[in-house]
Amino acid sequence: MPTLPAVGRNPQVILDDLEQRKELDVRWREGRAFSLAYFAGPEVADLAEKAYRRFGGDNALNPGAFPSLKALNNDVIDTVRDWVAGEPDAAGFLTSGGTESLLMAVKAARDRGRAERGVVKPNVVLPTSAHAAFEKAAHYFGLENRRIAVRDDWRADVEAMAAAVDDNTVLIVGSAPQYPQGVIDDIAGIAAVAAERDINCHVDACMGGVVLAYLERLGEPIPPWNLAVPGVSSISVDLHKFGYTAKGASAIIYANKSLRSYQSFVTDNWLGGFYGSSGVLGTKSAGPLAAAWAVMQHLGDDGYLRVTAAARAATKELANGLANIPDLVLRAEPQTMLIAFGASDPDSLDVFAVADQLWSRGWYVDRQTPPDSLHCTVNAVHHDKIEPFLTDLRAAIKTVKENSQRGDVGTYGAVE
Repeated sequence: MPTLPAVGRNPQVILDDLEQRKELDVRWREGRAFSLAYFAGPEVADLAEKAYRRFGGDNALNPGAFPSLKALNNDVIDTVRDWVAGEPDAAGFLTSGGTESLLMAVKAARDRGRAERGVVKPNVVLPTSAHAAFEKAAHYFGLENRRIAVRDDWRADVEAMAAAVDDNTVLIVGSAPQYPQGVIDDIAGIAAVAAERDINCHVDACMGGVVLAYLERLGEPIPPWNLAVPGVSSISVDLHKFGYTAKGASAIIYANKSLRSYQSFVTDNWLGGFYGSSGVLGTKSAGPLAAAWAVMQHLGDDGYLRVTAAARAATKELANGLANIPDLVLRAEPQTMLIAFGASDPDSLDVFAVADQLWSRGWYVDRQTPPDSLHCTVNAVHHDKIEPFLTDLRAAIKTVKENSQRGDVGTYGAVE
């Protein structure tokens, strides 16, 4: 059939076609994916979808035409500001996701360095564990990334990072937690380096920004990580991860409005009048904002405490299960809901082949290297899925070893 039919098709036929095309996709609503999708139950997902549909066609570019969006935006930003311990002057913007939030943190730091110190060849100092989106940001905005090797415990080497900072450094980065091994960097140490130089310090809390505040209340030993840490200038939080909102919702919160001002872009150098934008996107659907607001209102403080507790309990159950499989080794004890593990003897077990076997059984896990590892992001949907997963994992390992199977590293993201 041609890509565009000569005659329009019946709506129900189209929807049936879409459902058929999804048959081979991972069943993430059933807890079969330890990556990419987050699910706090059908009621939450249904509410997000309904709210999204009601505002999906509204344009969040100009809240002057949609005053409801300004009110929703303020509610969401205020909630995130509280989660990350921002002072009343802290201010932020919503973005389309963690990548855009990190892009904007780098752009704001570059522009501040240019405006306040005349930096023309800016660089960013960050650990090798910091997210790949920082590479994209440096590529897009013309900065040098100075990647510093992490310590043996996978955390940022603050002393080595401090030594890499010079007069052209505009940003230093830490993660809470970093994605690959799921550990929290020494944010206080990194921020102190930034404060001494009066440069930006961004905390990538895209994975941890929602849950860390609740884990602290649940009694978990969480090191300093948020805007309460002296020297932290900005922090990113993904709502469509552990906020369980619809895809397309992240936030970046700055310690004050002056720091936030460097993120914005404004111009009147065209024939259309004054143009202002807070991020990469211009026109954007208000659906993700409405869905975020609705889910946050529905779950409330008690709901987020509940789903965080459920996800953390499942994470501990999985970590304990992995520790009891002799063929596997944890890369680090998980501090939030991220777990990385590899083969205790890589010569006798290819973990990527294990991932292939898990996929054949309907489970999706991320693959990463170096070192060769499998990665699980555990969320609320997994509260009763860990034992079935471990059963299939043991069977997958047995099959791989018996057949000396080899697997492929795969990719995080895709380019065609």
